[in-house]
Amino acid sequence: MAVSIDTVYQRVLTLANKEQRGYITPQEFNLLANQAQMEIFEQYFNDIKKQNPLPGNTEEYSDPLTVLYEKIGIFERREPEGWMILNMPVVGDSFIQIPDEIYKLGNITINVPAAQVEMLNSKDFDLARVSPLTMPSTRRPIGHKGNLGIRIHNGNGFVVPGSDQNMSISFMAKPKKVEWAYVVVNDKALYNDNIAVDFELHESEETELVYKILKLAGINLKAADVVQAGQTLEQTNKQTTL
Repeated sequence: MAVSIDTVYQRVLTLANKEQRGYITPQEFNLLANQAQMEIFEQYFNDIKKQNPLPGNTEEYSDPLTVLYEKIGIFERREPEGWMILNMPVVGDSFIQIPDEIYKLGNITINVPAAQVEMLNSKDFDLARVSPLTMPSTRRPIGHKGNLGIRIHNGNGFVVPGSDQNMSISFMAKPKKVEWAYVVVNDKALYNDNIAVDFELHESEETELVYKILKLAGINLKAADVVQAGQTLEQTNKQTTL
């Protein structure tokens, strides 16, 4: 279940007004809301790295890693021969450009015959293509990620979307850009639920979003007291959810 952007906006406005710092416009809120969402999303990956060496909690639903994977699982995607792959442009004849909506690539599979691409760094990729022992094949395709995108070689040549090779990819998608949409009536912005875009984050992140946006709003308003209030509430919320 997504987090309602209107609920978050109204809570942020209420807390900001308690500090007597005035009105946060929808345009300002949308900018801060998207920044806060990305900060929370990117923090998942850092938290997973920190938690991985630690032993799991015996309580299934309070295990930090279980909770993190549940939150991050919302953004996991698998694209089998669909719109995204077929429309991924090719640069320089062999580099497949990665769409902006992809945050992290997972597995890449070539389906004729079915084989998972072994991803290498650029140096090992070049060496593997000329060595008889590591040369790629249709059963063992190799790839690497560069500044222009990804390159895949199956021994017969570079594989690109739209060729005779069917491809599928798994990836972590970026959160969609949120928007508190509105119509103006009597010089007042009224929420328009029909075109608004809610947060994609797990519903448990609602409070964290409110406090993080409040902190960012205080920075934007150059209001140290609002920043402090947001930081304090955010830290308290983190401690109670650990």
